[in-house]
Amino acid sequence: MGVPRAPDPVLLLVAVFSRYPEAIDWARQKVVEEWGPLALESPAFPFSHTDYYTSTMGPDLKKVFFAPADLIDPGRLPAIKIQTNSWEAEYAELRLFPEPRPLNIDPGYLTLGKLVLASTKDFTHRIYLGLGIYGEVTLFYRHQRWQHHEWTFADYRQPEYHEFFNRCRDYLHERLREVTSPCGGSSS
Repeated sequence: MGVPRAPDPVLLLVAVFSRYPEAIDWARQKVVEEWGPLALESPAFPFSHTDYYTSTMGPDLKKVFFAPADLIDPGRLPAIKIQTNSWEAEYAELRLFPEPRPLNIDPGYLTLGKLVLASTKDFTHRIYLGLGIYGEVTLFYRHQRWQHHEWTFADYRQPEYHEFFNRCRDYLHERLREVTSPCGGSSS
């Protein structure tokens, strides 16, 4: 019989997209205020794989990933998704731009073996996490590379994303070595 144990800490990833650089900057500030300084930030990737968001967010969207330096308990993901949803609503209420949804913030986390995204939408490949939030294993790491599932969003299949996620995975690997070293310090 298996014995339940606490999960290893994970790297929080916050995907932010908008057509407005100032909206992305606002979200970066919120992430840092809430979860501390960033360990990694991706370049601004063009988000052009779907027209799904055009009616509410406009064209020419860019997506940026933020990875705070401190690792988290993966069980916090539902509360984090609730928090980022409230930030989206807060920013929309500022009415700085004509679009009803000028900013999209999607949290998830990365382990050494997978990338998990949070969603408010249930589907056959998502599991309920609590607080009205579902989790999806969007990518998995096998044979020294990130691989996708049939349900993985098109943008998450891009090699450029995978390069950034490799940097995140390397950072997480180093942090986990520090956390699990016998003396509590760096294990270099």
